[in-house]
Amino acid sequence: MTISFSSEGIAEAAKGFVAAGTLDGGIRAGQPSEKRRLQLWAELGVVYIALPLLMRIAVFDYRVPLFYALPPVLVGFIAFLYFDRSFSLKKEISRWPDVPTLISILLIFSAGCLVVAGIVAAVMPDRLFALASERPGLWLKIMVLYPFTSVLPQEFAYRVFFFHRYGVLFGARWSLILANGLAFGFGHILFRNWIAVGGTFLIGMLLAWRYERTRSFWAVYVEHVLWGWLVFTIGLGVYFFTGVKNPAW
Repeated sequence: MTISFSSEGIAEAAKGFVAAGTLDGGIRAGQPSEKRRLQLWAELGVVYIALPLLMRIAVFDYRVPLFYALPPVLVGFIAFLYFDRSFSLKKEISRWPDVPTLISILLIFSAGCLVVAGIVAAVMPDRLFALASERPGLWLKIMVLYPFTSVLPQEFAYRVFFFHRYGVLFGARWSLILANGLAFGFGHILFRNWIAVGGTFLIGMLLAWRYERTRSFWAVYVEHVLWGWLVFTIGLGVYFFTGVKNPAW
């Protein structure tokens, strides 16, 4: 069965819980044994707890620029999925968001822009549009590089891989979405501030909900890019810098 987001994808989601990436039939397509579940839980801990901690060591102890560290992560996840016969990269990237989904993304993002801009203007007015106005060259480089060096690896790791590999561990839609949001927030501990962790937890919940409903990589990719651009434009980018200078900047 070929699933497209515009018609069959909606029908599939309407049937109930859809968690397992490209696997037809969603989460109900083969429940793992108890031993397999324990293995997957242990693996999830290594990937989404131990790996972010190791990246934190690489960034702060060995001064590896974050935008240099993330692309190899993308290659690793894609390589792993390549050898998974239950995963189809072609099918994954063929699910384009339809017009209602794009409208939903834009409406939520527009409302979020107003809320975030209002908070920044009220709480930290000196940071409002600071990067774009004070260092426009750096801001422009981030706008160009961010979708490819940051969003691509993050969405493959936290949505595509997480849902496909570990979706079977969760018996309810919201437990999966919550777990994904928590993992996404924890992955940002390397920035060493609660704003980055808390903010990405909330956005992670939104992206997890979007992916669970649409099973569209491109939908969450576009949504993630928009929120990232907002962060670096509105003045919150300082909370998403490690302090490790990228030689290209």
